[in-house]
Amino acid sequence: MSLASRLKAGETIYSGWSSVTDPLVMEALCRTPLDAVLLDMQHGAHDTASVVALTGILRSTEKHALVRIPVGRFDMASRALDIGVEAVVAPMINSAGDARLFAAAMKYPPLGERSWGQLRGRPASYGAGGSGAYLRELNESTLAFAMIETRAAYEALDDILAVDGIDGVFVGPSDFSIAWSNGAEVDAGSEAIIEPLTHIAAKAKAAGKLAAIYAAGPLLARRFGALGYTYIPLAADTAYLTLGVQSLLDGLKA
Repeated sequence: MSLASRLKAGETIYSGWSSVTDPLVMEALCRTPLDAVLLDMQHGAHDTASVVALTGILRSTEKHALVRIPVGRFDMASRALDIGVEAVVAPMINSAGDARLFAAAMKYPPLGERSWGQLRGRPASYGAGGSGAYLRELNESTLAFAMIETRAAYEALDDILAVDGIDGVFVGPSDFSIAWSNGAEVDAGSEAIIEPLTHIAAKAKAAGKLAAIYAAGPLLARRFGALGYTYIPLAADTAYLTLGVQSLLDGLKA
């Protein structure tokens, strides 16, 4: 099943988060029960070459591949889909105008303006059910997540969700906490943001769209899941290495 079909059916997906470009690290992640891995091009070290290489590993092990593009790089959204990822997360979507530009890059006409040129296609042949039907299927199975990280994005939430081609919203809770506190704190677990986070998830559900959020650990993942978020990346590969070593050392001390 595709990531889109699983999430639209109401399943909660816990995902890995990849900042490191090394293929051996990705192979190790793919040996875990994680269902998906997001490749971070915004704050992680990923570039086009690493997305090509690691998406291949993810697809070969039947894991869902996602990419977070750099700010404003909507051209990379189309390219990531051509490479073979199932979903793209776009940071700093602060208005309906931003959302429309993102959706245009993600979807084939009539929803968007994505051009044809898949680098890594699907097993199904082009035009198998009529080319128009195939393009509609691709539009439905590729997910566009608009990040909600600022007060401007929060205030424009209804307009962003109303954009055809936006499949869901993705909250960066640390950035959101900075914006919500006017720069007074960076705290993804802040009690002050629970109400707006609840509001975001409820608004997405009411609009028939998906709600996703990053969680730095299991406690936050459980909290956010209870608020209605169903795609939840857990920490990041650099943290997995640190936590793994720490657990071994804690075991020795015990």
